[in-house]
Amino acid sequence: MFVIGNLARRCAFYGLRNLSTSSRVQSELTLTFASTGQVFYNKEVVRQVDVPTLTGRFGVLAEHVPTIACLMPGLVSVTESDGTVKSYFVSSGTVTVNSDSSMQVLAEEAATLDQLDVHAVKEGLTRAQTELLSAQTDASKAEAQIAVEVYEELAHATEGRH
Repeated sequence: MFVIGNLARRCAFYGLRNLSTSSRVQSELTLTFASTGQVFYNKEVVRQVDVPTLTGRFGVLAEHVPTIACLMPGLVSVTESDGTVKSYFVSSGTVTVNSDSSMQVLAEEAATLDQLDVHAVKEGLTRAQTELLSAQTDASKAEAQIAVEVYEELAHATEGRH
């Protein structure tokens, strides 16, 4: 029995070691990024992607540990192969990072920063703050708080634009 257990451990060790040095790992990060209405990247090689998630903001490079996360409202920043950085505002969605250095960002809603109306964002934030102050029920308070948080992230994304 001891020999079989020892043999099983050795096989598992060598299998894991071979898996971790597998040629499947890519030295390039491949991004697919889409929302319900638009595809921004379709299996394109990029240098880095930074995403806002429920557990905090994190960056992804090639050979990142496989991860699944929920997107929070905020900026997704993509550093393209030539060093150009493009930013997109996302409302929510999912991020999946795979062991083959591919990743998918699937957003419920996403927009380039030039698509955001600075004045509409300011008006929306003011309206959401007013609704939060006047909310009577727990449900209406929660909805208003979410709206305030989203508009605050939108305002942060549009800072410096008039």
